[in-house]
Amino acid sequence: MMRDIDTVPALSLREICLNFGGVQALDNVNFDVYPHEIVALVGENAAGKSTLAKVMAGVYRPNSGTVYSQGTEVTIGSPAAATRLGIATVFQDLALADNLDVAANMFLGHELNRAYVLHCEEMENAARAQLDEIGARIPSVRNIVATLSAGQRQSVAIARALLAKPRVVVLDEPTSSLSITQTAEVLDLIVHMRGLGQGIVLISHNLADVQAVADRIVVMRHGHVVGESPMSCITYEDIIAAITGAIRTLPAPPTTRSNRVVGT
Repeated sequence: MMRDIDTVPALSLREICLNFGGVQALDNVNFDVYPHEIVALVGENAAGKSTLAKVMAGVYRPNSGTVYSQGTEVTIGSPAAATRLGIATVFQDLALADNLDVAANMFLGHELNRAYVLHCEEMENAARAQLDEIGARIPSVRNIVATLSAGQRQSVAIARALLAKPRVVVLDEPTSSLSITQTAEVLDLIVHMRGLGQGIVLISHNLADVQAVADRIVVMRHGHVVGESPMSCITYEDIIAAITGAIRTLPAPPTTRSNRVVGT
């Protein structure tokens, strides 16, 4: 049966539970991200945001719950499995090799070679094309990563993730420690990615960034999802109240496909 992929989540998690010994890190978490959508995932430290991201990335395997990729039940048993399912994650540490150039970083571990010969020019051309596609401001793919600004390094990490043409991109604190100008560049890049069709999960403590680009917001607290809402239907004060526990849930009704407004 044919599905309208724009009405089916690119990735859907249902009743996800994960514990580390006696610590319940995630408790019956439900989470969706659709194509052409930026979903902000917010909450205080230890709310479960990064743990949920690692479930999506295949780093952690939940104790119970179900994961669906484009409506089909799947198992994300490893980072390699996540990649095969079209899920890319850029963690806060970026995992870049400072001593290598941009192109080498983007193809690190996935080098193009035939008969044990590296095709450097082909990798450089592909890296340049990917950076240009997302509007990243990197002068040359031969620049050593250690010489780049924090914003440029973030762009390289995101571009590397996009080489595999993922359907879902999870970004863990992508604007952390960036200057105002660098933050604006990364947010522009994220909006551009949405226009390319990816579903974006934006994990951030910066609510100004969230309000600037997100279509929908999901608030977590102590391993639970305490509420979600279209960004246009909620105030800054409501978000803070949900994050801190001043209110038990967000005032907006649960998001449905019919009332979800996303960017184009």
